[in-house]
Amino acid sequence: MRDASELELMLKGYGLTTAEILYRLPDHPHLLQTYIWQEYDLAPKFPILFGFIEFWRAKLDGPLHSVHYTHRKLIAPNEWRRVDGELLLH
Repeated sequence: MRDASELELMLKGYGLTTAEILYRLPDHPHLLQTYIWQEYDLAPKFPILFGFIEFWRAKLDGPLHSVHYTHRKLIAPNEWRRVDGELLLH
């Protein structure tokens, strides 16, 4: 996915997903820390977000408390139209 431009991803149906991740500090489990994650992902399955969460659980020390996320498609099919013509400016 990293090789594709943002526009290419949006045209393929990807939207911007933002997640607020609350996790417990390893040395102070009674304290919560916030991490904001943002990436282009495909709704409703969110394979990239869930892959990141699995990576977190497997590799990072701070146990997850909760994940809140939002998703927004930035380009909808009806926002694109064919344009016939060209405007030349001198």
